[in-house]
Parts: sequence; structure tokens; C-alpha cells
Amino acid sequence: MTLPSGSTAWAISSYELVREFLADPRTSANRAHPNYPSVLPRQPVSSKEAKGLLTWMDPPEHTIHRRMVVNEFTAKRVAAMAPRIREITDSCLDDMIKSGGPVDLVQSLSLAVPSRVICELLGVPYEDRELFDRRSAIILNHQSSVEDRMTAWRGLRGYLGELVTAKANDPGDDLLSRLVKKYQDAGTFDLEILTGVANALLVAGHETTANMISLGTVFFLQHPEELAQFKANPETAPQVVEELLRYFSIADYSTSRVTTADMEIGGVFIPEGSGVIALNSAADHDEAEFERPGEFDAHRDARRQMAFGYGIHQCLGQSLARLELEIVFTRLFERIPDLRLDATTEELSFKHNAAFYGIFEVPVSW
Repeated sequence: MTLPSGSTAWAISSYELVREFLADPRTSANRAHPNYPSVLPRQPVSSKEAKGLLTWMDPPEHTIHRRMVVNEFTAKRVAAMAPRIREITDSCLDDMIKSGGPVDLVQSLSLAVPSRVICELLGVPYEDRELFDRRSAIILNHQSSVEDRMTAWRGLRGYLGELVTAKANDPGDDLLSRLVKKYQDAGTFDLEILTGVANALLVAGHETTANMISLGTVFFLQHPEELAQFKANPETAPQVVEELLRYFSIADYSTSRVTTADMEIGGVFIPEGSGVIALNSAADHDEAEFERPGEFDAHRDARRQMAFGYGIHQCLGQSLARLELEIVFTRLFERIPDLRLDATTEELSFKHNAAFYGIFEVPVSW
């Protein structure tokens, strides 16, 4: 296929073949590779600016740095965050209720909860959230110019570089401080690497979850029978969240790769140096894997969904994302049971031109 950038790439849509491809070691996630399937025209990035970006790395470098971070997102660590995530969610809902409505759900809840959670986790001052929210939005919007995206990205990286330096000089009880110490103890501390790691965690750690909160809420409000079932059975939140993740599968381009050797996938020959996009959304709507994939089924076992990718680059924060979604949807409809959408589907502005699918604004009242 031909991408909007003008480059060409292979697309894989079968669930089975997407998993096979993403698990194959003959692929590279290095976005600096000239044949990487960039959807939009891009500006060359220096090796210094690419440092620490886990989603750009290949083994053995990727293995080393992912190992440094992965223990911060174990199921046990994430489960311990549940009470605080519930407090943050209730605080946002308190503010919504106090305002009397109508409100924009995106700003009041969808972005507010994951932004605050990731800020507290990383040790980013919450008062700076507008800075990274705004820059993240520019970076991820495909309608932004190359120059604007690069300016926003470099600005965010500069901010995080200063933050990592501050953590090195005055560590706190947060993930970035712990990472600084890990690298220092290993004798491998590198400011640029830690800045890149922080960049990846901050952007991916709030934007994706925010989009899922907005999409999931709109889905429920447009499907009252599904919402009634969820309200009556809030204990099914984990299963419902898995199906929402499968149903929307918002991150298609995160699984783009370049082949590092000749390959044959599904009987098709793909030469070395080819750009390939393994389409998560298509895989999650493959009839061979999910019966009636175009239908939402809260009773479906969707745990094998591909929304978080697959293989060595599978999303580090997936347990945290799941927990946030479970808590937000449960508390939202418990606290505001008569929530309603103040717009038709046609009036909503969807993120068709963004790295992660979502909705720009969701007007609600009650």
C-alpha cells in the first residue's frame, strides 16, 4: 500500500499473521531506518534525540532498557495503586458534579485521571500537565506540520531532560528517581537515555488511556442496554474493559516494523528492508479469531486482544491502563448514573488523523 507520506509498505491484517510477524526476530522497530513505514512525512531525528525511546529500540539495547523499567509495572505494583487511582477518579467526578454540567468529559475526566496518575507515578509536577498535554496532542496529531511536531517533541524532551536532572540531584519517591538510581548503580546513567524513557512513558501513559475513556463512555451512552447490564454487574468491569480494548483497538501504527531479512509471511514473500504495518485493529476484527467481531459482546473472552501489541514491544503499562479503565467506568456510572451525551455521533469530532484514535471533545450533562 501507499502511505500518505508517499512511501510504500506491506500491511498485515490477519490475527494469526500479525502475531507471527510481531514475534519474528527478523524485524526492526527503529524509526530512524530509511524504510521504516512512516505514515507522514518526517524530519530526520539525530541519534541523540532518539536515545531512550523504547519503542524505537531493537535487542540487545531494547532488552537492557526494558528490563530496567518492567519491574515498575508488575501486577502487584499496579494493584497497589488502585486506592489512589480511585481517589483521583472520585476527585475528578466531585469537580464535575460540583460544576453542575454540562462539561467536556475529555478535559474533566478522560485526560484528567490518567494525566494525574502518570504524573504521580513518574514524579512530574501536576501543575505542568497543560505543557505536556498540549505538546503530546501536537506530536500525535497527523494534521500538525512536521515543523510543529518536531518543535513540540523537542520542547517536551527538553522539559523532561531538566526534570531527570532534578531527580538525579534531589531524588524523590517516584519512578523516575528510582530509574535514575538503577542506572547509577549499574554505572550506565545517561541523561539522554533517561529523558527518552521518560518521554515514552509520559506520552503513552496518558493519551492512550484518555482516548479509551472517551470512546468507552460514548459507546455506553449510545448503547443503553449495554450500560444497564454493566451498571447491574459492575464486577464484570475487567471483562468489559477487555472487550472495549478489542472493539476499538486504537493504536494501529505502533506495530510498524522494517524487515531485517527476507521473510515469508502467510505464503507471501517480503524482502529485507521492507516497511510493514501489522494492523492491530484489523487483527482484533478478524472473523477467524473472534466470532462476530464487529459486534460488542460483553460476555466474550477478549483477553487475547491485540490492543497493546504483541511480542517484545508489547505495552509496558497495560496492567495500569486496564486498572484505570475499570475504575473510571465503574465510578463514573455509579456516581453519575443519569449521565447523558449532549451531542449526536455526527457532531462529535473523532481523531481520524492521529496516532491514537479517540475523540477531541465529549459534551455531557446529567
